[in-house]
Amino acid sequence: MVKSIDTLKFFLFFILICVFDNSKAQGIRGKVNSDLGEPLSYASVYIRNLGDGVPTNQNGEYEYKLKPGYYDIVVQYLGYAAVVQTVEVKTEWVELNFELQQQTYALQEVTVNSKAEDPALTVMRKAISKAKYHRLQVQEYSMMVYLKGTGQLTNAPFFIKKQLEKEGLKLNEAYTTESVSEITFKQPNTIEEKVISIRTNGENNQTSPAPYLATSFYNEKINEAISPLAPAAFAYYRFRLEGSFVENGNTINKIRVTPRSRGEKVFEGVIFIIEDLWAIHSLDLKTSLLGFEINARQLYTEVAENVWMPTTHTYTFGGKFFGFAGEYKYLASTRDYKVQLNPDLIVETTIIDEKIEDIPQERGTFDKNLSALDQMAQADKMTRKDFRKLINEYEKEAEKERENVEVISNRSYKIDSLAKKRDLSYWDSIRPVKLTQAEIRGYKRDDSVAVIEAAKISENDTIIKKARRKFNATDIISGGTYNFGRGRSAGFKPNISKLSFNTVEGYKMGLAGFYRISKSTKMADSVTNHVKSWYFEPVVRYGFSSKQFYSAMDIRHSVNKGRPGYTLGLKGGSYIFQYNADNPINEQVNALYSILLRQNYMKLYEQDFATLYFANRKNDAITYRTNLTYANRRTLDNNSNFSLYNKPEREYTENIPENVEASANAFDNHRALIWNSSFDWRPGVKYEVRNGRKSPIYTTAPLLKFSYTKGIKTGNFQDQADFDLAEIGLEHFFNFGVSGKLDFNLRAGSFLNNNQVYFQDFVHFGGNRTIFANMGVASNYRFMDYYRYSSQSDYVSGIVHYQFRKFLLTQLPMLRFSGVRENVFFNYLKTANSPHYWEVGYSLDNLFRIFRLEMGAGFENNRYERGGVRLGIASFININ
Repeated sequence: MVKSIDTLKFFLFFILICVFDNSKAQGIRGKVNSDLGEPLSYASVYIRNLGDGVPTNQNGEYEYKLKPGYYDIVVQYLGYAAVVQTVEVKTEWVELNFELQQQTYALQEVTVNSKAEDPALTVMRKAISKAKYHRLQVQEYSMMVYLKGTGQLTNAPFFIKKQLEKEGLKLNEAYTTESVSEITFKQPNTIEEKVISIRTNGENNQTSPAPYLATSFYNEKINEAISPLAPAAFAYYRFRLEGSFVENGNTINKIRVTPRSRGEKVFEGVIFIIEDLWAIHSLDLKTSLLGFEINARQLYTEVAENVWMPTTHTYTFGGKFFGFAGEYKYLASTRDYKVQLNPDLIVETTIIDEKIEDIPQERGTFDKNLSALDQMAQADKMTRKDFRKLINEYEKEAEKERENVEVISNRSYKIDSLAKKRDLSYWDSIRPVKLTQAEIRGYKRDDSVAVIEAAKISENDTIIKKARRKFNATDIISGGTYNFGRGRSAGFKPNISKLSFNTVEGYKMGLAGFYRISKSTKMADSVTNHVKSWYFEPVVRYGFSSKQFYSAMDIRHSVNKGRPGYTLGLKGGSYIFQYNADNPINEQVNALYSILLRQNYMKLYEQDFATLYFANRKNDAITYRTNLTYANRRTLDNNSNFSLYNKPEREYTENIPENVEASANAFDNHRALIWNSSFDWRPGVKYEVRNGRKSPIYTTAPLLKFSYTKGIKTGNFQDQADFDLAEIGLEHFFNFGVSGKLDFNLRAGSFLNNNQVYFQDFVHFGGNRTIFANMGVASNYRFMDYYRYSSQSDYVSGIVHYQFRKFLLTQLPMLRFSGVRENVFFNYLKTANSPHYWEVGYSLDNLFRIFRLEMGAGFENNRYERGGVRLGIASFININ
């Protein structure tokens, strides 16, 4: 009872303090409505004297604390005329409501004839020519950013709703993250972010506004979508001038942006361009990605003379996926801009559109033989083409002076030690927009995931015991990990996939587990982790028809200093394998085809073996691997004839692959001592840096592969492998912008010596005889037999895949907006002893945002071999 009275006293005291503090506060507050009386959500309320402001909330309300004095208040909202009002703040709050009138636009008179063009084209040509200038004109800036991200699941399939609720995920319940950060940007690519305060639904969740605020529509792409100010924008968009208006002495042009072909990765909406400066005033654009709609709205303010930067951002994401529906919204409010201009770009150039304007004799021209920096100082009047050449050359000269040319993104993210300890009064004082009731309820949820993750490496036994997972018998099948703290863990692999059927073993089962010991310490740079680990992975399997038990063990030791590091391992045992070590057919798919269709595509052999292997990643461009294997290999026979398909015209084939060049003794039992070395190289790989940690962007460089394999003969034994094989490969892709994307995978090899090559050591190619397509659009053949063309001779192989942005069915905007893509592929293989094999096909990609449907045919020389339909996972989904 005493405690209850003390608690009541505390809350009464707290309320009195809040009331007292509030009574001393002063500033402006009120509401922003349209001329129809509707609240304007996220309108910009900007205090011109301070270079600072806040957005309104969803109800159009705002509040800003100010010291006593006179202030000029500028209120902006897209599509409405800006309002400027001077107000005097004394010792009390000033109620200041605004009613914005819809913007009226003046239209230029245009002579209509066959040669006339829309004035928007001139506006956009000039804006595009100056886009890179505006991106480079600020050498460095800093700002304070408030970011709020709110998401909710609005619908789910009826059969899963109860399960979601059991796991704590409720429909129409807000999940919110808030942060206040100080962001500093330095040319060309450095972003430093310090989180002053952060508030999330969970203990360790993080939210960073930097990726959103650093994305500029002056760039060529925004999250892979083509900007209306990209150099190639006219190939993607049509532009129409919808009018202009004058605001604070500036003429603002409203440009309607319409894609030439609607769909993904292009924007649609309006962009406002400032006359003469050719800078962005504001924008309201939408695009789609994988069928989800994304809307971007930005309001810009002049933060320095002739320098306009966004002060309010709103990004909205929404869509449906297999019965699920949801939406997510980011609101970012920037303030306290401190801008340092690029001293090389202080001349404001008058741009001449040579397509429609007279070119004066006294103008600057670009001279590629002179320094771009020297020419920039005199570029007061230039044609748009000359200016674009000049600014491009200036950027190249500046890039040559950089130390880390390969780094294309450098980001630093730090969290203040008090960031997660700020109390409610702090958030109420700093938050520019009020939380909704749904967001408030979301903050009341508790998240224990962070505690579990921290316990995995904790030294505290109490925390470890709280986080320790209890054994469940189902973990043996589904997989499960048990953490013991101090970097120790053990568990079961997902063993459900090891239950299957094949004609050699009949029904079979398998079991795999692991035990791991890991220790991680920070290196001298306080960024890089030095990780040492031991990993033990036993695996067993048993065939009920063959009555054969197999087992193997893999033991490896890894040492990594960041990403560079090495792995040394030893594995061995008595086990069963597919002839193609890349396992071209999945066990479950083979079981399905065997049981239902009596087709046994999987071909197996057994071996007693021991392999010593070593892998060394020298850096992100170079990886070296080598291994030495001794094996005693044996062929196997079918032991099961079971199938639900019992028509007499179809029988199981022998467990010996059919091949055009293998002799009978290629399948004899034998011994083999095999040495293999491979070298992977990514020349010119680019990097991103985050918190001092450098990470490669592998898609920026091609992958070159070199390998050498030798079958080593010892003594005079006749049943030994004896060969030399050299191979080279190239994998990469090219983006062709408006046209599409080309992926390719090229291989070639030669047996320098093939005195004795057993079938296990033939070069095998990724074939497929099932309806299920393999992962990776440029990884395997679609219709080729698994082993028919496996070779012990010279070979050349090419897999080429092209994805169109718009082709046949995607001419329809509805299909493009749904995320559907059309692809074509062409695959080719030729060995010294095989005919020319080639495949051609067509596919629909991203069906329902998850599937890929392929149709095509394979040919031997000009003779049709086989074809059909293949069903796979959408190409954008990468699964290893």
